[in-house]
Amino acid sequence: MPIYEYTCQECNQNFEYLVMGRENPACPKCNSTKVIRLMSACGFISKGSGGQTVKSSSSSCSGCTATSCSSCGH
Repeated sequence: MPIYEYTCQECNQNFEYLVMGRENPACPKCNSTKVIRLMSACGFISKGSGGQTVKSSSSSCSGCTATSCSSCGH
């Protein structure tokens, strides 16, 4: 059961929702079902060659999901 990120088209609230089957989530703030699923940035740790740890995570910029702020100009 995946956890998806959504944004509400009515109040612009961002939230996460654990999806059970074909459930359609409602906004926890305004209870609207007019929501859009967002593209999530995944974070992972991978052992690279030679055993060195490589981390990848989302940007600290709240306006995008790029892994580098140079791509959005912030």
